[in-house]
Amino acid sequence: MKVLIINGSPRVNGNTTVAVNELVKIFKEEGVDTEVVQIGNKAIRGCIACGSCREKGKCVFDDTVNELATKFEAADGLVVATPVYYASANGTVAACLDRLFYSTHFDKTMKVGASVAVARRGGCSATFDELNKYFTICGMPVASSQYWNSVHGTMPGEAQQDAEGLQTMRVLARNMSFLMKSIAMGREKYGMPKQEAWQPTNFIR
Repeated sequence: MKVLIINGSPRVNGNTTVAVNELVKIFKEEGVDTEVVQIGNKAIRGCIACGSCREKGKCVFDDTVNELATKFEAADGLVVATPVYYASANGTVAACLDRLFYSTHFDKTMKVGASVAVARRGGCSATFDELNKYFTICGMPVASSQYWNSVHGTMPGEAQQDAEGLQTMRVLARNMSFLMKSIAMGREKYGMPKQEAWQPTNFIR
């Protein structure tokens, strides 16, 4: 089992890293390999809807997004952790995920997704909802915890004081590990769910 973790914070070793480290610790205990990629300090532009990825099989902007695509395809699960900016994921995370999910054409069905929001106080639940939409549009089950996946802290390292938030991360990692292992066993015994040809229905013809 392998999980790709995207850390969307521009701050190395900030509070988002505190949350991510708690996940990594439990994944290790569960025998799940992890790879953490920090993108918040990288220049990642948004999608320009050029459609080149349909022909090339990758984004026309050859940057971190294309590097993540290969790692995502090989992973059994994806965790996206982000600081909260104005009750949403920061711009770098949103730009990255828009391009990552749109430009990759491999089957994401039954890869497990999880989102984590880190904030001083508010906006976590809105960010949590925003990130989960990337998973649920492409057949990815969403791992849950004992509470919405959020951790609180302002100054670097302050999230270490959020006992409930860190416990939520530990429960999330255990639940996600169980779900990925269960899906792997189910795939061997029952195979993957039958897929139908996509039937796009536009409101304006």
